[in-house]
Amino acid sequence: MNDSPGWASPGSAPSDGQETGIPKPSTPVDGNGPAGQWSPAQPPPGQWSPPSASGTGPGAPPPPPGWGGTPQGPGWGRAPMAAKPGVIPLRPLGVGEILDGAVSTMRTHWRTVLGISLTVSVIAEIVIILVQRYLLPEQKSVDPNATGAEALRQAADSAQSQLITSAPSTLIAMIATLVTTSVLTVVISRSVLGRGVTLPEAWSEARPRLLPLLGLTLLLSLMSAAIMAVGLLPGLALGGGAAGLALAFLGFIAACVVVLWLMIRFTLAAPALMLERQSVLTSLRRSAKLVKGNWWRTFGILALTYLLVIVLTLIITIPFGIIAVTLDSDGLSEFLSSSSADFGWPFLIVTGIGDVIISTLAYPFTAGVMALLYVDQRIRREALDLDLARAAGVPGYDTPRN
Repeated sequence: MNDSPGWASPGSAPSDGQETGIPKPSTPVDGNGPAGQWSPAQPPPGQWSPPSASGTGPGAPPPPPGWGGTPQGPGWGRAPMAAKPGVIPLRPLGVGEILDGAVSTMRTHWRTVLGISLTVSVIAEIVIILVQRYLLPEQKSVDPNATGAEALRQAADSAQSQLITSAPSTLIAMIATLVTTSVLTVVISRSVLGRGVTLPEAWSEARPRLLPLLGLTLLLSLMSAAIMAVGLLPGLALGGGAAGLALAFLGFIAACVVVLWLMIRFTLAAPALMLERQSVLTSLRRSAKLVKGNWWRTFGILALTYLLVIVLTLIITIPFGIIAVTLDSDGLSEFLSSSSADFGWPFLIVTGIGDVIISTLAYPFTAGVMALLYVDQRIRREALDLDLARAAGVPGYDTPRN
């Protein structure tokens, strides 16, 4: 057990339901008798709270159910609250706690979080704007009156043009995501322990893992592209007839399902690679092990996360888009009536500012959800909460596990 971002090596905790070596609470012992016997000196009935406290003592109404209240059912009632040295309680997390933990990290460590996300977002957006303005060819327009084979040809040319023009922006955004994810994962790992971290410290921790993280991202991208190609090739081999298009469509749907299943299965590979210092292939195996049996829960949390990001994107994009179009033309009427749009610097700058705001908020939120999902699964499978409590210095967790 150490204070590094990985907290503990994977082998230091039981896995897959094994809980050997987890400390058990000691048997109650008092100074006047053997273990398991209550002291003969019991407090008088009705005075479990100090007599000076308001609303206590004989004749006072019973306390509400819950912590410190009337026991519910057999045993001693509700279990004690879990320790919370940082942004999350050290126990299995609910969906709301994972989302709240990501937001709490942004709010608590806003200097470091917004510092890295804003810096990377601004640099990436400037590069994207310059590439779009000076390096990319103009997109091919589509004649709305074209029919038959000519319409299909124009649609194919337009799709190819859009793919070429969007590739540099996608590559730049991927690199920006890698940098922010690596640094923010370190910040979140410290925030779980209730510890702050400066931007230079987080960068120093994350920098050695950038190349493995890049390799992981490229491997997953190539895997997805290969699966999509396998799904589309049979239909494309049949030509442009109805049968070929139908087979290509079915192959596309099947490939999307397989890619989605694999991406959810490997979604915790990046946190494992960063926090456990694992290799690329080992991090993929770790993610598959942690997600096993919880695929649908992981999918639901990620779907909710990206839905919130989409809502945030729409809230920011729509007003910035309207302002950009208004500044760059004679108004919305010209934009709506124009068959092709050739926007200048005002449009690119205003929309770029909107994209920077979106990225600055979305990067740390999604990185936080990913990291806390990883922490939650390790708590559920490997009792990581004990190691986290010990690393955070929570009283009562000083004895290392065997």
